[in-house]
Amino acid sequence: MDNIRKSLHAKVHTWMDAIGFSLNASQTNFKNKVTTNHYFFETFNFYEKSKGGDLSKVKFLCFDMYGEKMSVKSLLDLQTAFFENISQLK
Repeated sequence: MDNIRKSLHAKVHTWMDAIGFSLNASQTNFKNKVTTNHYFFETFNFYEKSKGGDLSKVKFLCFDMYGEKMSVKSLLDLQTAFFENISQLK
């Protein structure tokens, strides 16, 4: 399972770099050693949460086009939410 999470992290960041996402904010809770990064591209936002810098336990959270929270379990989940959101910009 660790290899799957690491590869998800790598795939997401490779895709983000290709699209042109920007890091908006980064917050670290030093007590819990949890870092939350907020990324955005135009109207699409998503969060990456890691504990202790361990990439095998990184969690991604984004919002669908209706503003509902959506847990990202694959790169396809993130891409689907992103393209649905961008398509609403017409």
